[in-house]
This record gives sequence, C-alpha cells and structure tokens, in this order.
Amino acid sequence: MKIPRRKFIRSTAAAFGAFTIIPRHVLGGAGFVPPSEKVNIGIIGAGGRGRNNVRGLFTEKEAQIIAVADPVDHHDLEAFYYKGLGGRKPVIAEIEDNYQKQSPKYRCAGYEDFRDMLEKEKDIDAVLCATPDHLHAYISVTAMRAGKHVYCEKPLTHNIWEARKVAQVAKETGVATQLGNQGHSNEGIRQTCEWIWDGAIGPVREVHAWVGANRWNPSLEGRPTDTPAIPSGVNWDLWLGPREYRPYHPTYSPVTWRDYWSFGSGSLGDFGCHDMDAAVWALDLKDPTSIEGRAAGNTNEEITPFGEIIYYQFPARGKKPPVKLTWYDGGLKPPTPEELPKGSSLPGRGLLFVGDSGKMLCDGAGGSCRLLPYEKTREYKKPDKTIARSLGHHRDWLRACKGGPAASSHFEYGARLTEIVLLGVATMRLGKTIHWDADNATALRLPAAEGIIKEQYRKGWEI
Repeated sequence: MKIPRRKFIRSTAAAFGAFTIIPRHVLGGAGFVPPSEKVNIGIIGAGGRGRNNVRGLFTEKEAQIIAVADPVDHHDLEAFYYKGLGGRKPVIAEIEDNYQKQSPKYRCAGYEDFRDMLEKEKDIDAVLCATPDHLHAYISVTAMRAGKHVYCEKPLTHNIWEARKVAQVAKETGVATQLGNQGHSNEGIRQTCEWIWDGAIGPVREVHAWVGANRWNPSLEGRPTDTPAIPSGVNWDLWLGPREYRPYHPTYSPVTWRDYWSFGSGSLGDFGCHDMDAAVWALDLKDPTSIEGRAAGNTNEEITPFGEIIYYQFPARGKKPPVKLTWYDGGLKPPTPEELPKGSSLPGRGLLFVGDSGKMLCDGAGGSCRLLPYEKTREYKKPDKTIARSLGHHRDWLRACKGGPAASSHFEYGARLTEIVLLGVATMRLGKTIHWDADNATALRLPAAEGIIKEQYRKGWEI
C-alpha cells in the first residue's frame, strides 16, 4: 500500500519527535541537497588536477569531500608543474588532515573503482571527475544516471559522440553540472562578451587563439615497445578503462598520457576549452563547416604533435557574419598586430578578436581584455554589466547542486565547446580537412573519421 508523502513525514515526526531528521531522498528525490546542508562529494581521479580541485573545495564551506576513487594509490608529480604527490592515498591523507582540524574523527573513504564508491557511499551527492580524458564520458554518464551532480575536468569527453551523449544524459537527468574550464567564471571573459556585444570593435570576422604548451615528451616517436612491470599499487586494467588492453609503460602515467591520442588529445584538448572559450561564448560559435590542421613536429596515429595550427570556418549566425578562428600551440602565434606598442609582442597565451572597426586583445583562459591600440581602452565607454557575475567556479556548481541557478559552464554549453575542440583534434589525427555535417555528426566524404567521431569501447565499458 502506498502512503502519501506528506502523511508519511507527519507520522514519522509524530513517532520519533519533532526533531527527527528526515533523509534528504525522502524530502526531495534523488540528488536533492537541502540548502542548509553541505554537498557530499566523491573525487574520481586523484592526480594533479584532482588534487588541485580538492584544495579548491577546501575553501568552500558548502562542500565536504567524503570519498576518493583512483586506480593508482600513489603518483609522483615532482617532475611536473603540480609537484609533490598525488594518487588515492596521498590525497586522502591531505583531505583527512584538512577536515580533522575541525572534526578529529573525520575519515575519508578510498576506492580503486569509482563504481564501487558510488554503490557503497550512499551519502554522496555529487562527484568531481579529474581522470585522464578517455574516462570522462563513462564516469560522467554513470554518475548522472545514478542521480549524482557532476563536475568534470576539460575536455568534457574524448570524442564527439560522447560529447553529445553526455549533454543528452545531463538534460534527461536534470542534475547540476559544470565543466572544469575555470576561466569561464572570470570577470575578464564576461567583459569580453559584453564589449563585443556592445559593438566595441564592430562585427567580428576573425579570431586567433594561442597557447605556448607543447607535447610533454618532445622526442616521443610512437607507442613504446618495451614492457616494464606494473608498479605496486597500480590497477592498470582499471586505468585503461574503455581502451583496448596494452602493456603498462611509465610514459603513459601520470600526466604524460596527454601525448597519446588514445588517452588525451594534445595541447588543443588540454587548453582549447580554456582559450577558445571567450570566442565561443562571445560570438555564439557552433557547428563549424570546415576544419583544417597543420602539424609542427612528429605526429602519427599514436602520438600528438609538438605544435599545431588549426583553421576553423564558422558560418553566419543570424545577423552575425561568418568567422574564421585559428588555433595555435607549441609556441606558434599569429602575426603581431601593428597596433601594439613598438617593440612589444603578443603574450605567450591569449586571444585576438579582429572586428570591422577595431581589434581586442585578451589574456588566455578568460583573462582581461583591452582594445588596440591601448589608448582606446581608456576612451571606451564601458557597457553595463549584463552577465551575472560568478561566485567562483566550484561555488557556482555547489549552489546549483543545492537548487540554485545552473552553473554557467554546464554540460550543454561544455559539450558544444568540447565538440569544437575535438573537431580540431580529429583533423589532426586524420591529417585531412574535415567538412562537417553537424546535423548528422558526419565528416563528409571522409569515412576514416567515423572511428574518431565515435571510438571503440571494451566490453563492459560501453556508454
């Protein structure tokens, strides 16, 4: 016999007293977090990015990390810019040390497999995914279908089919989502959008975006052939996840997996969602018609190039004109604008918008913007602020988890941005120009693209 929800709550309170705590799932359904409570978070992936996100969440009073899942118990990150230690055990130790300052009996649960964590840790409200790229989609979809809110590091997925699938599941489940392109929450990217929408440089027809990053291992030539022993504490089969089995090698992990197409997507995949974000948002870019790439340095079917230039052609969007967007990495940059002060050069990372009546130079990853020449910035009458300002990239997501407004880089937007990035990755992997049929997710007259648009999955790892 079904008991009406209100009657159940009244009768429960009468039986156990006015101060009985009603489980949150009774009050609000799967994923419901009362505004007065903390969001219980499970971390999936405890390498450098995972550890950085953990430290960011320490500053959020609305967040509480209760579990960590990673198939590796220890990462030595000293050779990378992260420094120190990562992996399940060191990150759990850092979490416990942080929370025990207020709650001496606090303990953080640890798991190799995130699926075991989701099954056993019933109090988890949300997960933060910071694994290598090839696991993002499987983890995000699994967690969303389990009713968990999801924050996922960029790029959102490893292939275009996954990006669309993740956006679909996010819409179906209605959970709170956020892509980990932290610059999307900056003041600079909001000013960039508002100035362009105000007509500060007129209609924009050309954009350049660049970052100095390159391949981690410049001398890499392909898949390694030697087969060293798997280190203690590494569940290699679980780390591979949906990818076909291959022997362990230290050039895959940690961090350097980005050099391999099977796991990462090079510098474009690493930084594109940061440094093309302002252009995509400000100009409402979507569905490029053609994408063409040029590699700098050795690349093949296994490894990413040292650097690249990629040309995107976007069609007109309503009254907005067509746009040519060019991406550069590996130290490559666009020509220095003549409007810059004599003797100066472009920064190591940034965007350049070219409009019919002027140019705008922006720092990368949602940084500050200024008109060229710089005197125009001082003379320009800034428009009113029309975009809601961010409370912080993590905090916006946490508020969304508790029923607040959607975070601004939710998966619907994040999937669109990621698809644009991954089309550039696809043209590099194929070595051919892609003429894109967005409606059918097809590279016209290029059947070889099918296996990159939607990759193969090992049995048990299908999405």
